[in-house]
Amino acid sequence: MARTWRHRTASAVAPLALVLLAATGCEDTPDARPEPTTGPDTPVARVCAKPAAGPAKAPAGAVTVDPAVTGDLAEKTRSNPPNTTFWLRPGRHRLAPDRYAQVVPKRGNTYIGAPGAVLDGRKTNQYAFGGPAPDVTIRHLTVRGFAAPHDEGVVNHDSADGWVIEHATIRDNSGAGLMAGARQQVRASCLRDNGQYGINAYKGDGPLEDLVVEGNEITGNNTGDWERKKPGCGCTGGVKFWNVDGADIRGNWVHDNRGTGLWADTNNNDFRIEDNVLEANDGAALIYETSYNAVIRNNMIRRNNWVEGRRHADRGDTFPFATVYLSESGGEPRVRARTSKIEIYGNVLENNWSGITLWENADRFCNSPANTSSGDCTLLVEDTGSCAQPAIDTAPLYSDCRWKTQRVDIHDNRFVLDTSVVDCTTRCDRMALLANYGTYPEWSPYQGDSVADAITGEQHNRWHDNVYVGPWQFVAHDPSRVLTPGQWQGAPYRQDEGSTFRAQEGG
Repeated sequence: MARTWRHRTASAVAPLALVLLAATGCEDTPDARPEPTTGPDTPVARVCAKPAAGPAKAPAGAVTVDPAVTGDLAEKTRSNPPNTTFWLRPGRHRLAPDRYAQVVPKRGNTYIGAPGAVLDGRKTNQYAFGGPAPDVTIRHLTVRGFAAPHDEGVVNHDSADGWVIEHATIRDNSGAGLMAGARQQVRASCLRDNGQYGINAYKGDGPLEDLVVEGNEITGNNTGDWERKKPGCGCTGGVKFWNVDGADIRGNWVHDNRGTGLWADTNNNDFRIEDNVLEANDGAALIYETSYNAVIRNNMIRRNNWVEGRRHADRGDTFPFATVYLSESGGEPRVRARTSKIEIYGNVLENNWSGITLWENADRFCNSPANTSSGDCTLLVEDTGSCAQPAIDTAPLYSDCRWKTQRVDIHDNRFVLDTSVVDCTTRCDRMALLANYGTYPEWSPYQGDSVADAITGEQHNRWHDNVYVGPWQFVAHDPSRVLTPGQWQGAPYRQDEGSTFRAQEGG
């Protein structure tokens, strides 16, 4: 969890304030998975077990690709004009046995797999589809066995814009199964058992705008267990979003990923995360970090964070690691979006390791040494290096210096905890609103309790009209203040007005 800023690898995003200112099947046998039980309005995208079959005959005008000819797909792509449709016959299609051999589509190309069509990288090729061509479509095709390097991806390797990925199976690859570009749509696809991410939504010259991820099954990703190989890298997840401006994430089944399910990390804005089933991920179901303006609604969120939450508790860590974690993220009316706050409502959180944590690190701000990759995200006072009083104050966000957890509205959710199901006795029952005591660096304008006081009482963060079932406790201001429901509702916090608390179902 990002309580401190981490060094970014080659996929580091653009500096925060600058971005904000610019913004004013075939041979597969499904693994046994736990059968989901959902609420009446939360369908489950069981895509991996029942992939939609492609056309058994070539569509009119399509170029047929022969699996018996190694490299046939790449060669026919080179020799045909843009806007060509290719139909891949049933069977195992292969590229030339070279690590850099790949398909480089032309503008508007469409690739359609017949039933049983597989593009197999044989752990030799790094990339399946790459290049800058926009508006490429891939349907009904299984892509597997590619050996993309860390922080790189297999399908749409170069994050070209306008791609549509539908009814595809992208599995058992290294790196990210799929990269994303602007206006990309990923629908009804199986993104499974990839080495780092199912999707890495990152565009080097971002921001990446108008992303749709809908009706997919995203499961078993991060098989490489990269957070253990590179502690604190923040480089894993079922889906990782970097610098995405406008995203609709809806109707997906995100489950059993090693680490976080959905992780929006740095400069993301204007997200709608709705009608998803997020379950049994080792870490948090959802992290929204140094990002802005989101609606998180009508999701079924259950049995998440059992592995990572327990690991931290067993170490004696008192931080309230939660299944929905907002870190230095809030509503920002000065940045254009469909909402000016972060609103979390209509969700069911059931038997996760803890609930929702709103956190703001007092030592994490522009130009602080705690931020190793954001040295130019604000203007400096030359003599101190501090951003407390910028030399020029002509743009609204230059003077803020920090990412604020503010304007978060949490209401009309149902929080259920049965500790016998989670198998925990301590620190799995937390809802939290807190910061740390500011100490670093010595010239920081945010030392002491100033940030903790602000996030708790001054930044319009509010819980209300929720239903709690089980032995919930609450953390306010700092990790040492663990409160009963009555203390949480009373002065000075006055949270959860209109909410109800029950010891157990039916109580």
